Amino acid sequence: MVPHLPTILLDHAHCEKKAASTAINLLFRYQPIAELMRPLSELAREELGHFEILLGVLERRGIQFGPLSPSPYAADLHRAVREEDPERLLDTLLVCALIEARSCERMRLLAEGLDDPELVALYRSLLASEARHHATYVDLAGLRWPRSTVERRLAELAVHEARVIASGPALPRLHATAPGSP
Repeated sequence: MVPHLPTILLDHAHCEKKAASTAINLLFRYQPIAELMRPLSELAREELGHFEILLGVLERRGIQFGPLSPSPYAADLHRAVREEDPERLLDTLLVCALIEARSCERMRLLAEGLDDPELVALYRSLLASEARHHATYVDLAGLRWPRSTVERRLAELAVHEARVIASGPALPRLHATAPGSP
């Protein structure tokens, strides 16, 4: 059994809502870049669909959806985003890719570690879309920058992410920063 499972489920719902919001914010901020519009719109809809699935899980388990302080993981990761465009766009896309990759990792751990058939099925079903979201963000970066630039910056941001994870607090969250947390 995973300790703090209701909190993790609530946090997961918030993460899906935030992922949709991030894609929508990018749609508005970068609307002159036509090739970003459809992929980001599709991503936002899929994330909202995941949010609705999590709302159903919470409801069936008697867990009320409400406020929850997030893990500092994403905010700390975003601190490495450069302030000026076009670098800001590149960094934002790649930070989103890292967050999606970490979501995929954490959902795999939950799918393997839970003894609840509904949640095992849920987390297994989400793995492919989380991996696809990671790839979508990297591919979107590749539309505007050479592959070598994307790979170099992604590697730099991954080093930053490793520091964020190593120094973060232990919290019962989907994106918990402490090693060994779900």
